[in-house]
Amino acid sequence: MAVFREYGFEGTSAGMLVEAMGIGRQSLYNTFGDKWQLYQMALRRYAADETGEHIAMLQSKPRALDGIVSMVDRVVANARDACLGVGSICEFGRSRPELVAIRDTADRAMRTVLTATIARAQAEGDVALDLAADIIASFIVMSFSGLRIAARAGASDEDLRTLGDLALRALR
Repeated sequence: MAVFREYGFEGTSAGMLVEAMGIGRQSLYNTFGDKWQLYQMALRRYAADETGEHIAMLQSKPRALDGIVSMVDRVVANARDACLGVGSICEFGRSRPELVAIRDTADRAMRTVLTATIARAQAEGDVALDLAADIIASFIVMSFSGLRIAARAGASDEDLRTLGDLALRALR
């Protein structure tokens, strides 16, 4: 996963994969089929792990807004770690249906919980009511992609924190 996260599908060679996994080239093919199959497995695992972490952050606090803040803080803190999801979107867009299915499944799961958490924060009086919860969820998800791309482009830690704070400020 780490190699694909850092170099993307095209930038990753079979040699890089066997070195990272500590296996022989034939074992790579016998176990995973080919690089494309391994990439899909890595993306599926990464998407499940990240979705689980986002949901855990959302559900980690008694007040809904505090859970949203925890999730934003996590993304800001880890923004410099290459994101396999954003990387696969940048590399393939929606041209590969198998990748679209993986990403869309994870996105739906996370947005369902995020939208419900935002609606709860609205009911608790912590998030403005002038926008629908699903629109706010879309804004937050897009902000995360922007944060990760800004980090890869060299944004400072202060800039990343400011971008995270602006995303939160937009909720009020």
